[in-house]
Amino acid sequence: MKNTMIAVALSTGIISGCASNASSTQKGAGIGAVVGALVGKGTGDNDKSRYVWGAALGALAGGAIGNYMDKQEEEFREELADSGVEVYREGDSIRLSIPGNITFPTDSATIVTGFYPVLENVAKVLNRYDKTKLSIIGHTDSVGDANYNQQLSMQRANSVANYLQGTSVDANRLQTLGMGESQPLASNDSAQGRKENRRVELRIIPLQS
Repeated sequence: MKNTMIAVALSTGIISGCASNASSTQKGAGIGAVVGALVGKGTGDNDKSRYVWGAALGALAGGAIGNYMDKQEEEFREELADSGVEVYREGDSIRLSIPGNITFPTDSATIVTGFYPVLENVAKVLNRYDKTKLSIIGHTDSVGDANYNQQLSMQRANSVANYLQGTSVDANRLQTLGMGESQPLASNDSAQGRKENRRVELRIIPLQS
């Protein structure tokens, strides 16, 4: 089987925010049935890429999905309050942004022990809401060699995935990706911008059970 990423066709309401004032549940109710397939491929070294996410996304039940993700978002916010992890709602998906400086030492993919309890709280919510797939995406700033940054971002994503598996999150729910320095949130010309760009993101996407 070729090492390719299958593009997933999802309705706009699922993968992006909506400009209307409707609630997340109401937005979900208008989505209807969406059929797609997800096959994960890490963009780093092939030996370290993860080829999970092989299960197809079936027809999504609109209103039920919105309500399910509403509750999950609320629990993430409660569990991760004051942790340094930012919780974002994007349509019917949830994005957790984990700053690299509070998770990893400089130039390392080893999670600092002080961050274990936070990841355990992440896993606690994930295990309560198992009707989701998870994309774990590593990012770096632009300092240093681009190829090295690519590998480091993949290694950090894999470290988070491995820790979540160790707290009973099913490996078949996980996809890891390394984006290196290719998707900055801020300018790499300042120390603050580089700090924002060094991060791991966890994207939680609903599916029909």
